[in-house]
Parts: sequence; C-alpha cells; structure tokens
Amino acid sequence: MQTITLPADNPASIETALDLLTEGEIVAFPTDTVYGLGANAFYSPGIIKLFEAKGRDANKAIAVLIGDNGHLDLLTDFLSASARKLIEHFWPGGLTIVVPKKKDLPELLSAGSSIGIRMPNHNIALELLNKFGPLATTSANLSGKNNPHNAGDVMNQLNGRVPLILDGGRCPGGVPSTVVDCSTDEVRILRPGAISHEAIDAVISRL
Repeated sequence: MQTITLPADNPASIETALDLLTEGEIVAFPTDTVYGLGANAFYSPGIIKLFEAKGRDANKAIAVLIGDNGHLDLLTDFLSASARKLIEHFWPGGLTIVVPKKKDLPELLSAGSSIGIRMPNHNIALELLNKFGPLATTSANLSGKNNPHNAGDVMNQLNGRVPLILDGGRCPGGVPSTVVDCSTDEVRILRPGAISHEAIDAVISRL
C-alpha cells in the first residue's frame, strides 16, 4: 500500500479522506491530543484495518470520536447524570467517557457492554467527523510505540499501512485523552491523560 500525505487545510484533502472512509478504508488525522487513525464506526471490515495497521490486539476496545452531541444516540441508549455533566464541562476536549454500548454496534469496537466516546477539540477532526459521522479511532502509531504528535511521526510508523495521512501540523496537546468510566453509578478514571483527576473530581462533586 502506498501512503500519501495531504495538507489538512485543503478542502480537496478532506474530500479525499471522506471518499476513503466511505470505501471502508482508514485515514490518519490530527486531533487535539495526538494523531488518530479512524474508520467507519459501523463497518467491521474498516475497524479490522485499524487493528491490522497498528498491530493491535483485537481484544482491546476501540473508542469512537464524534463531532456533535446528536451522534451520541447512535452509540448509547443511556447517559448518567455524571456523564452528562462531564460532557457539558469538558467537550469538545481531551476526555473520553465510557458508557453503555448500543447492542447493534460492531463487536470489534468493544467485546463488553460499554464503549468509549469522545469529541475532540480540533477543527480538522471536527470537520471530518461532522461530514462523515462517528469514527472508530485509535492513536495513529504502531501498538506499544510512541504517540504520534505530527504527520511525520505517523509516516515513520505507519508508512505502507494506511492510505492517507492528513497533515494538520503538530497536535496542540500531545497527551492522550483521560478515560473515565461512567457506565455505572461510580465514576472511575481508567486512564490518566489530558484532563486531570482534580478537574474531574471538581465537576463530579457539584452533582
């Protein structure tokens, strides 16, 4: 596979990315945290390509990025009060919430009953998500390797494994999102990241 890099601020580049995603392919793009590798969240063959490109264990869950809160209904049937509060306070931004998963979603997203969802605070990512819809997304690096902060990092690791990298410059954050489990009454931080434990506690304490 030949990997090409296109400037993300060119509308034609976005259209190329949308065409590839529609065809079931995967695309690397910048977010507010690190570069992501995305596929149609409702198309299992595309999600399989994410795992193959990264060399990732297929038993590991894949989060879904959305561009609008209206997309939540496509992914979950229930949001707790704590989930709603965290969404209101930290989205768009570096927080992934884990919530109950709709039963008809591809099992490859998560073998369990929950799913991670995030809305990134990045214009290019949001444009892609709003024009295409929810994307199953993981960091655009080989499994276990360094997180990619720019298009060059992605190319160094995934050259020949992904058809397109949208080059939007260096990611402003550089730290993966914080993952918070809101699937039960007890809110738990599953992975520390861009949003601090203290900031999350401050919001939850006001419920």
